[in-house]
Amino acid sequence: MDATVAPGAADSHPWRTGRLHTVSVKEPFERVVQRHGATVLRVCRAVVGPHDADDAWSETFLAALRAWPDLPDDANVEAWLVTIAHRKAIDQVRAASRRAVPLAELPAAPVPDATEARVRDLDLWAAVAVLPERQRHAVALHHLGGLAHAEVAALLGGTAAAARRASADGIATLRRTSPRWAAASASLSDAPPAPRSEGGRA
Repeated sequence: MDATVAPGAADSHPWRTGRLHTVSVKEPFERVVQRHGATVLRVCRAVVGPHDADDAWSETFLAALRAWPDLPDDANVEAWLVTIAHRKAIDQVRAASRRAVPLAELPAAPVPDATEARVRDLDLWAAVAVLPERQRHAVALHHLGGLAHAEVAALLGGTAAAARRASADGIATLRRTSPRWAAASASLSDAPPAPRSEGGRA
């Protein structure tokens, strides 16, 4: 089911749990973008890579804006957005795989004076990109998007235990192959994500 359809459907949906940030009164959508934009971007980057993540991010919030008026006031907004982001990113990957890129339209080589930070970021997301697909998506949804393993399993198929194993295997591989991921993920575990603060994750 498309994550943008019928946001007020059955209470069993992950965005109805209230486990993460919830709202009691519908806040302005601009505030939603400010609060959750960084998390959505991380999920998009993990699935489609840094070059195409901005497009997936934009598609996510365009779809969310259309559905926002009908979202229940007690909804788990971040889980709802992460679910939309995951589906939009997958759609983008599938669309890209169907497009042949003419030689003349190949991207230009990176400029020599690219900043060191930009190069480090590309290396970081390149490490994610080579993970097996299920591990990459599990890492994106659980460790970057904050969904519980049961919620990840509902999106990817299979059991919560299988989702836990996929995310753990993905993080273990990243720690072995990427020094930056080893440092960044030092505090990550397979425990359910901690509740978000009011400002969300930076």
